[in-house]
Amino acid sequence: MYACTMVPPEVEPTPQDIDVPPTYSFTRNGLTTVTFPGQTIRIAMATELINAMLDFEQSDKKHLLELYNNKTAVGLDADPFQFDYLNRSDGSIREKVAASLEYFSENIAEGDGIRQLLEDWIGAQADAVFPYANRRATPGQAGVLPDGLFPRYVNGNGIEYKELVLNSLVGALMLDQILNKYLSAAHLDLDNSRVDNDNLVLIVGNNFTNMEREWDAGYGYVYALSKNVAEPNQNIGEDDMFLNHALGEVNRDSDFMGIADTVFNAFKRGRAAIVARRYDLRDEQVAIIRKELSKVIAINAVHFLEQGKLAINPDSPNYGSAFHYLSKAYGAIFSLRFTRDPFTNGPYFSRVEVNSFLTDMLNDGPNGFWDVQVNTLNGISEAISNRFGFTPQEAKER
Repeated sequence: MYACTMVPPEVEPTPQDIDVPPTYSFTRNGLTTVTFPGQTIRIAMATELINAMLDFEQSDKKHLLELYNNKTAVGLDADPFQFDYLNRSDGSIREKVAASLEYFSENIAEGDGIRQLLEDWIGAQADAVFPYANRRATPGQAGVLPDGLFPRYVNGNGIEYKELVLNSLVGALMLDQILNKYLSAAHLDLDNSRVDNDNLVLIVGNNFTNMEREWDAGYGYVYALSKNVAEPNQNIGEDDMFLNHALGEVNRDSDFMGIADTVFNAFKRGRAAIVARRYDLRDEQVAIIRKELSKVIAINAVHFLEQGKLAINPDSPNYGSAFHYLSKAYGAIFSLRFTRDPFTNGPYFSRVEVNSFLTDMLNDGPNGFWDVQVNTLNGISEAISNRFGFTPQEAKER
């Protein structure tokens, strides 16, 4: 439970007077009511983790796993992060992976399995890739592959764990927390949250209600590291490597341009609806956010599949580029498990469907991506795009 204090209700508009500001700026008595410190911390932690996965000189398995688990969070003395404020945090990446209220509170075993799978992939970077960083990768043999100016470090199946983990966290951490926890009615209205919001009961020592704080937490998983958090679309896609980047990349595609504005405006309107105590309008914006952010994951998954397919061109294959994109695709497809269809109230693709796609990508031969067939990639790409109502060609170029 959280401690609260009362403020006079007349400082807020009545339900009929919904005021949607031009930016994500909300104040009370001249002070901001917007807050998302936990999201800022976890995105920063995840950024350090991904960067460390390519730090062959300074990182080892123990260090990578400490970045994921943050031993400080479980009472052990460890300072794995570059920045002290992260080391002092009692939070971790792992604790928020596959940890949403609506998808995993009654499905603990699956959540535990997903968290462990991410840990296994992170550890495999040290075990299966680090020792072979100076060797040319071949089928069944980990190593490095050229890709223009960028070396791609892969395991024996061609998996680039850094890209796999990054794109998996977009769904398993950011998307799941937004769509299936912080913006869920079950969470926003938990305990006395709606009554307290109606009566402007503020969390003691703060300038916001519990509902305002929880909505902002969802917002933070997209925009917390933005240069301008009130107007984040000025630099959308540039401010972190996770969901913000994914949204910005899709928004650059002329076939999907404007999706960033749609998402931002829904966050802004939903927050304004909370201030005005219009929960029907709030929930309408949740449906928009769920649909559009889920679509971002799908578009990126298909884009990565299509780009990977191009690089496998049998006349002049670029395996470094192909495996880079296919590893991104693998992570994005994994993230489909955490999407949320506002009409069915479940993921756009079930766990079984997602696992089938992932199995198919690695099962065309004994060496995973080295053996993957174009027809396999086409089938997955079409299945995903059909479910969301766009075409592979629309997602292909940007």
